[in-house]
Amino acid sequence: MTKSTLSVAQAIRTRRTVRHYRPDPVPEPLLDTLLALAVEAPTSWNLQDRSIVVVRSNEGRAGLVRATGGQPQPREAPLVLVFVAEPQAWRTDHTDVYEQARRRGAWSEEFTAMFAAASQSFQQNLGRLGLLREYAVKDAMIAASFVMLAATEMGLATSPMNGWDEAEVKKVIGIGDRDDLAVALLVAVGYPAEERLHPGRLPLSRSVFHEAYGVHGE
Repeated sequence: MTKSTLSVAQAIRTRRTVRHYRPDPVPEPLLDTLLALAVEAPTSWNLQDRSIVVVRSNEGRAGLVRATGGQPQPREAPLVLVFVAEPQAWRTDHTDVYEQARRRGAWSEEFTAMFAAASQSFQQNLGRLGLLREYAVKDAMIAASFVMLAATEMGLATSPMNGWDEAEVKKVIGIGDRDDLAVALLVAVGYPAEERLHPGRLPLSRSVFHEAYGVHGE
């Protein structure tokens, strides 16, 4: 891992969305660290119901250019991370998750048993409400946020991408027939070929309220 040169606060303040990239590849050790930090992101009930597909091939990135309506990031950036939400992950066996938590001393036997039962009940209720996809997408988005900040600390640029055809993106990453999976976000990663200045943010008084929406503090 590269030596940290930015604090978390500095990474938050200096991160910019970059649309144009140099062709230089992201070194493998740097990418490995970036992905390891991404999966440190929290998930609801520790289900870890998100995956990341690294797209680096010319063919794959060309497919993402088409899927994003011709946006330049997938064509120019050496890699694009596709964050996949797994709304049905709760139905699979999570013994490995529970065993790891017990080995680390994070969860007791009693807590694990309670947690496993409660998480199943919670997810079943989400299913009845039609919210499983929404919750999984939220978890994937948190991981994407971790990536953007970690990449900034490493001297890399990123671009969180909207405006894509989900069906086309799914075909590119080999899940065109998987209705149980959803695409949450695309994030281009590489070395910037442009400098993006901070466009500014609205004052806190426009965005932060206390106790109720629209209510300002004393």
